[in-house]
Amino acid sequence: MSATKKEMRLHEGELNVMELLWSNKVLAAKDISKIIKEYIGWEKNTTYTVIKRLIDKGAISREDPGFLCRARVTKKEVQEIETKALLSKLFNDSLTNFITEYLGNSRLTTEQIIELQRVLNRQI
Repeated sequence: MSATKKEMRLHEGELNVMELLWSNKVLAAKDISKIIKEYIGWEKNTTYTVIKRLIDKGAISREDPGFLCRARVTKKEVQEIETKALLSKLFNDSLTNFITEYLGNSRLTTEQIIELQRVLNRQI
């Protein structure tokens, strides 16, 4: 992951556009605008402003003709960035503090516990 991607933070509106691109690989800006209008209610100018911001951040690329948009950062990369930011901001960079707090306030199913045990066993 490049240095710029490591620092790239996306807000909720930007994530809405990124989810469309992660699902569809390539979409014309006009199609993104139509979908966002239908599901979120944004006007065309709002969607185009968000697309431009994502282009400026390096999260998506624009291809002509047709103002085709393509994700330049993967969902996994964004999840890693946002997870690290969350841990830093709310849990003093401590995964243990996060897990302890989360599990202390949750009731896990047997399947979830087994899956967590599998993940932890891979770390050993």
